[in-house]
Amino acid sequence: MQAVVNWRQRPDKDMEKIKQASKVILDQTGFKGNIAVILGSGLGGFTDAIKDKRTLKYSEIPHYVEPTVEGHSGKLTVGNLNDKDILVANGRLHMYEGHSKDRVVFPIRVLRECGIENLIITNSAGSLRKENPPGTIMIIEGHLDFTFQDGFNDPDLITDRKFHSPELSSIANSVALRNSIAIAKGNYCWVLGPAYETSLEIKYFRSFNGSAVGMSTLPEIREGGVLGLKLLTLSLITNFAAGLSEQPLTHEEVLENAGNSTDKMIKLLSGIIEGIKK
Repeated sequence: MQAVVNWRQRPDKDMEKIKQASKVILDQTGFKGNIAVILGSGLGGFTDAIKDKRTLKYSEIPHYVEPTVEGHSGKLTVGNLNDKDILVANGRLHMYEGHSKDRVVFPIRVLRECGIENLIITNSAGSLRKENPPGTIMIIEGHLDFTFQDGFNDPDLITDRKFHSPELSSIANSVALRNSIAIAKGNYCWVLGPAYETSLEIKYFRSFNGSAVGMSTLPEIREGGVLGLKLLTLSLITNFAAGLSEQPLTHEEVLENAGNSTDKMIKLLSGIIEGIKK
């Protein structure tokens, strides 16, 4: 059973800012649910499936910072999906944009203050395995920190249920099976970016049983785990990592492949949200 965290008692120098931001979100949207989704690069089409939409730009929320990366629109969308009020964040910050970890995870703290208990994190990632080509949706079961910000030791593979909910993973599996959506499972490798990795780096990641690589998400997973959220991370594989393809890696390829997978991602996310107990 997941431990209950009294997150309001956790020391947080930004608590007043968190309360100000969450108040604006709740007042402006009327959100009353407990489920949120964070959309990765090029996955903004998911909001088309939401009814009774209320949209709020990040620029309208106190202390929020607008993302600068293409494919991240910087909007919160609240609405109804499968008879549940959900909140969708279209856009995230990356540390390679010059942001601190605290700033990157600030929206996660705000989501918790808004009443979020279940958080589905999505991203676009590069495949480290030829058996998982672009278009594959991967349930992340573990993560590895290859940023080396805390030292030069090899990273540990973290599979703790505090960060990767078996319950939400099981729901995702069932939805994929019912809808004939091919799904993979694997471990996410976090790098700082913004440059893509070399083939030697990819070989190194694979030696630790890495399955996908990306430049975001892990700070959000860590913060969500600390706050006691139920977490599910889904990586949409949008390209092969260096050394697995003869084609050069580009962000345009990422956005194009993400767009091509919008329909099945909508179907999967919708089914997962339907399966989460109120």
